[in-house]
Amino acid sequence: MAATYPCSQGRPVLVGLINTIESNAAMLSEIDGATGDGDHGINMSKGARRTREVLGNQEVTVGQGLEMIGNVLLTEIGGAMGPLYGSFFNEMGGACQGVEFIDKATFGKMLGAAVEIMQDLGGAKVGDKTMMDALLPAYDAYKMALAGDPDLTTALQSMIMAAEEGKESTRNLVAKLGRASRLGERSRGTLDAGATSCSLILRSLADTLGGGS
Repeated sequence: MAATYPCSQGRPVLVGLINTIESNAAMLSEIDGATGDGDHGINMSKGARRTREVLGNQEVTVGQGLEMIGNVLLTEIGGAMGPLYGSFFNEMGGACQGVEFIDKATFGKMLGAAVEIMQDLGGAKVGDKTMMDALLPAYDAYKMALAGDPDLTTALQSMIMAAEEGKESTRNLVAKLGRASRLGERSRGTLDAGATSCSLILRSLADTLGGGS
């Protein structure tokens, strides 16, 4: 079980995110196409590929890596999710700058910073059929796990379980925000693309950070 993850080892974190986004791009666009314009996976994949180019062979800290993908998504990728996820990653990266190791408290600050900026930018809440249906339960589960004083890996596992449950809950929801909201009841019965990508991203982070020493 991991108690901490070295912040100097940011490259595996970033490469894990890039690989996760690229390998799930087609699925994300298919999900998005059911209620939107189907560009979610396409835009996220463009951001991932561009980030891989910017990264090259260099080593980065966790904070630098997260801010690298954040800046690419924020400045170079269009669509609704580019700016949102750009801010998401930038806030997470900023919350761990100057830290030597990511422990359970530090990751809690990183996740909390991401939640705060998403709430400020989108105003969505649980039940609106957005990425927040995965993110907010994940954050709540992580905080609850911390109260039980677990190690980092255990807290991360609680987070991803809640994110997955939150993602699945969007099947039965009616979209209240974004393009899907115009469909009304017809948006029920499908997953939300943002909640799906959020769950995948959190799992990628957990897989890498939870494998530390």
